[in-house]
Amino acid sequence: MKRIFQVLILLLLAAPAFAQIRPQGQAPATPSLKVGGLDLDYFSPKEFIIGGTKITGTEYLDKEVLITLSKLAKGDKVVLPGEATSDAIKTLWAQGLFDDVKLNIEKFVLDTVYFEIEVVERPRLSSIDLKGVRKSEKTAIQEKLNDKTGKIVNDNLYNTTSAIVKKYLLDKGYFFTKINYTTRKDPNSENSVVLEANIDKGSRVKVQHIDFTGNKDFKAAKLRKYLKSPKQFAWWRFWGSGKFSKEKYEENKVKMIAKLHEKGYRDAELIKDSISQYNRKKVNIKMDIYEGKKYYFGKITWAGNAIYNTDVLNKVLTIQKGDIFSEDKLDKKINGGGENGGDINSLYTDNGYLTFNIDPVQTKIYNDTVDVEMRIYEGPQYTNNRITLKGNTITNDKVVLREIRTKPGQKFNKSDLIRTVREIGALGNFDEQKTVPTPRPNPADGTVDIEYAVEEKPSDQIELSGGFGGGRIIGTLGLTFNNFSLRNLFNLKAYKPLPKGDGQKLSLRGQTNGKYYQSYSFSFSQPWFGGEKPVSFGVSAFTSLQSSGIGDESNPNYYKIRLNGVTVSLGRVLNWPDNYFRLTHSLSFQQYILQNYPGFKFTTGTSYNFNLSQEISRDSRDSPIFPLSGSFLRFTIQATPPYSLFNGVNYATASDKTKYRFTEYHKWKFDSQWYQRVAGQFVIKAQAQFGFLGQYTAAVGQSAFERFKLGGDGMQGFDFLQGSELIAMRGYANNSVIPVGANVSQAQTSGSPIYTKYVLEARYPVIKSQQATAFILAFAEGGNTWDRFSDFNPFNIRRSVGVGARIFLPIFGLLGIDYGYGFDSIPSLPDANKGQFHFSIAQQLGGF
Repeated sequence: MKRIFQVLILLLLAAPAFAQIRPQGQAPATPSLKVGGLDLDYFSPKEFIIGGTKITGTEYLDKEVLITLSKLAKGDKVVLPGEATSDAIKTLWAQGLFDDVKLNIEKFVLDTVYFEIEVVERPRLSSIDLKGVRKSEKTAIQEKLNDKTGKIVNDNLYNTTSAIVKKYLLDKGYFFTKINYTTRKDPNSENSVVLEANIDKGSRVKVQHIDFTGNKDFKAAKLRKYLKSPKQFAWWRFWGSGKFSKEKYEENKVKMIAKLHEKGYRDAELIKDSISQYNRKKVNIKMDIYEGKKYYFGKITWAGNAIYNTDVLNKVLTIQKGDIFSEDKLDKKINGGGENGGDINSLYTDNGYLTFNIDPVQTKIYNDTVDVEMRIYEGPQYTNNRITLKGNTITNDKVVLREIRTKPGQKFNKSDLIRTVREIGALGNFDEQKTVPTPRPNPADGTVDIEYAVEEKPSDQIELSGGFGGGRIIGTLGLTFNNFSLRNLFNLKAYKPLPKGDGQKLSLRGQTNGKYYQSYSFSFSQPWFGGEKPVSFGVSAFTSLQSSGIGDESNPNYYKIRLNGVTVSLGRVLNWPDNYFRLTHSLSFQQYILQNYPGFKFTTGTSYNFNLSQEISRDSRDSPIFPLSGSFLRFTIQATPPYSLFNGVNYATASDKTKYRFTEYHKWKFDSQWYQRVAGQFVIKAQAQFGFLGQYTAAVGQSAFERFKLGGDGMQGFDFLQGSELIAMRGYANNSVIPVGANVSQAQTSGSPIYTKYVLEARYPVIKSQQATAFILAFAEGGNTWDRFSDFNPFNIRRSVGVGARIFLPIFGLLGIDYGYGFDSIPSLPDANKGQFHFSIAQQLGGF
């Protein structure tokens, strides 16, 4: 009955298309069609040979492919009436390429049939126009949709586009995105349309509740803490209160369970979780947790160790029977020591056992106890053989190779390998993230070849700025070449645009506002003086002039101050207490020429400053730009000869010209910076600074120069150091942190003999690449100055807090902006504190 019903339906549908031909007045015995002179009997189908199939209506699709898909190819046999024709139409419809498909029988020739397939192609996509999103979001989404251009506009395109857009916005916290599509013809392309996606992002959702089931030993509050993000809504949490990011949520689910494992719950797992809508702007999260029981370490045994006995290995491992079981802790004790060692892996690889391997096997689990056997493969001890370098297209090999600590003939040492990567990065000529050491062991002779792959980065810097100081515009031009080559100075072929490649540093700087103020400086340093030993040499010189610009020296209203100076220094790396220490000796000469210049202990005369400096420093920071760990310590003593003890001058009656002709003092400075990674790339920096300017005799008094000016951005600006050191302190105006009761004008001009400053800073990077490094920060600072050591109180400080950002661009150096708020007022300087913006350019990365 079903078959008869289908045939009757087919007859009714076919009637308009085919003419039934029969003798007049005679009814056929069976239903039949006559097409092209042939009778088609639906109860007695006939087999035909396909003489040909042609495709009409298509412009862009391959006709031969469509014929193949229809299975109505020339030469094939087909039964008519039959299912082959209906199947052909269904197959072509299923491709999603057409708005209409028709199958026509063009003609019959004897037992041969000719088909025509008539189609109407769907349009193709020329572009997608995203509406309802910000420009940055649109750019990011378009990048993910670039491969859709040229595809057929159909349901599949709508679905995949929606999935991509919604996933992107879901990761940004838009949980209930809706999209409506419209198309418009592209006037620049035939059979192409522009797909307009009208996006309703809705609101960025937050999390109202995070609920847990199945937890017994861990309270819900503790699990929420382990989850970290998103945060459950709380009225007091106004910063980042529960903003939902699907991507971060997925990451933090894994971290939450890992935290349970770390606490000894090795069987803990997330059985299932669900996200449900709370309202239009909030969702609820529910998690079903299986905690399992808490496990502890049982017996820890060792197998395969011959170089180190069990007692030594247990001492390094520091895990004992009865400790809470944690695979994460076990892995860190085995493999996680890094440059400073402290783990089993470093114990072996720092002693040449490059192919050392250890496999901790949980041999027995009973009740709440896990026995572990440490199965060790020590392997042979390797010696460094060939040390090679590649990727340095500008820097000469010797500049890099002299920093490499893995020397041929020495035992392989992993810590030396890591330290070498740090030292190469400290040169400033290479991308730290792309310095890759590759050890290649040669088991046949017990040696290892090490290749260091580096990638050059721009290292020269330019400072081009305009400022405002003293009521006038000041222009500054500074050039720093960090990979200079003095030996190629007269080799014109080496200019690119200056000779490069020897790791020397050349700096030139000029600053002027015309005839009122001019300052010029020059410096050159060679990190390996003579090229054989790590002894650095440096020379620098400067000249500065500030004047009233009115008339000449015969004019009673004319004033000026000129400074000239030159410094020569030698430094070397120490191997004790460790090889992070450095000792530097400097010999300096400065000349100060004053005429009617106010603010110092004398207004007219010439003073000379001959001084010797001894500086010892230790720098273990893992990066000079954005350190994640390590410290920087520096202690400096600077002193002049004690002229007053042997020159026979009676300073009680001496004129200013005689009294201050030769400046005498002793100066002590200390700076310490500490960096600690808290989580991920989040870093805390702590810093303390101290400076003291002392005198040899009370008769001479303290020096008029070499003092400290505290406050502001620490930039040179119009104040060209006038024999003082500028110390930044955000939240206060430049040079405004002066001693209580001091003469304001004199203290701001000449500075103070004692200062201290403390900094606590939280940092987080937003960009870390070869082209730029940028990070944001929040800070709290405190500092003060004093005129007498008897008044010194390191806890009596002016305080400030604020936020800021830094960006390091190889061509400009470190640029910064800060907003600080100073809490403590400065007498006689009502605008010195409160809110202050501070800008810096080409800022130094170190302390002073």
